[in-house]
Amino acid sequence: MQELHLTQEWDKVFPKSDKVDHKKVTFTNYFGITLAADQYTPKNYDGKLPALAVSGPFGAVKEQSSGLYAQTMTEKGYLTIAFDPSFTGESGGDVRDVFSLDINTEDFQAAVDYLPILIMLILNELGLSVSAAGVAFP
Repeated sequence: MQELHLTQEWDKVFPKSDKVDHKKVTFTNYFGITLAADQYTPKNYDGKLPALAVSGPFGAVKEQSSGLYAQTMTEKGYLTIAFDPSFTGESGGDVRDVFSLDINTEDFQAAVDYLPILIMLILNELGLSVSAAGVAFP
């Protein structure tokens, strides 16, 4: 697993909500590429939470629209992660700003695999969202 150097301060283009807790997390896809994500959890949640993994269109990073979408869905009661796909943003991958449909699909599979690993949560729903990329996985 590649070691990533993640920014710990708030680095988004949108304001931080006082209704959610935020932290940086990492997970690895099938190809061994380490992905960086922002995890958003509702403050004072009680019981089961539906979960959602979000990533933006090609070239976008989690500090932009996918992060805002994830934070907004967390305000509505979801556990969310907004992640940078392989080769983008804080995520790993030796060649930068490259798109591979196979690897991008695996990135989403790795995100869904990661969600149930989150300790302290019992998940009853999983979902994926790709903003402005023309694909959504129910």
